[in-house]
Formats: sequence, C-alpha cells, structure tokens
Amino acid sequence: MFLETKTMEDTLVEWLGSFGVHADILKDLAVLLVAYVLALPIAWDRERNERSAGLRTFPLVAIAACGFIQATETVTRENAEATARIVEGLINGVGFIGGGAILVGKASIRGTATAASLWATGAIGTAVGLGAYETAIVLSIVTFATLRVMTSFKVEGSESSAVLTVSDESSEQTRR
Repeated sequence: MFLETKTMEDTLVEWLGSFGVHADILKDLAVLLVAYVLALPIAWDRERNERSAGLRTFPLVAIAACGFIQATETVTRENAEATARIVEGLINGVGFIGGGAILVGKASIRGTATAASLWATGAIGTAVGLGAYETAIVLSIVTFATLRVMTSFKVEGSESSAVLTVSDESSEQTRR
C-alpha cells in the first residue's frame, strides 16, 4: 500500500481551490510578474529623468500587453493567424499610447525616446505573454542600456548648429 504524500504546491493549490481559485491563476500571476519586473528598469530611467511616463506607465503597458496575450490564449490556441492579429492590435495600441507622449513644439519635438521605450515595453509584455522570455529579457536590457548610455551622445541644437555633448559624471565636453 502506497502512502500518498502531498507536496507544498498540492497543498497550496488545494487551499486556494477551497476559495474558488484555480492553479492556473498562479501561473498567470507569475507570468504577469515577469513582465512587470522586466519593465521596471525602463520605468525607473524615465522617472529618474522626469519624463511624461514613468514608474506607473511602463509596468502597466507591459502587464497589459502580457494580459491581452494571456486572456486570448483559449481563443488563439493552435491558431497562429489569430495570435498574429492580437499582436498586431497590441502593436497599434501601444503605438497610439506612445504617440501621446510625443510633444511637438515650434522649434522642437520631445518625447520620441519615451514613445519608443513605451513601444519596446509593449513588446516586452507581448514576448513574456507568448513565452519568449529570452526575447523579453534582451529587449529589456537593450532598451534600458540605450536610454542610459546613448543619452551621453545626444545631439542638441538646431539643424544649422548641432552640438554634440559627451558627458560623464565627472566632466562634460562640448564639440561643434
């Protein structure tokens, strides 16, 4: 006669089931948490630089994109065309949100990096939702690195007199 031993996971699933919570919700929460965490470095950078979108917006974009993928899994399962339509809608929707971050003035356009990083964050959430974790991690690292490192090489000024400012924490040099 075999003794049946319960694992901690089985006990937790049974306990949650007594409240009407199914084990799938834990998997879904874990996936959403991954999307949330991968968006945080980008959000921190934008918040630190006092941009129009920051610590709240970026994780929300990531988990929303991931959530749309998760919510439609039962409908799109084994149907690549249906999944592609959902992803296409996410690309357009996040692009629309990013478009709202762009401010056009008389002499300048601001917010394009924030808009592009919002779009990348939507791609992170989508990749996580599709199970492409490696892609999501690479997107997060490259987006964060681009925002942090490339700021040092940003060209400032008008078309006629562009100024390249190369800066680090200890000194700043300007070249024309």
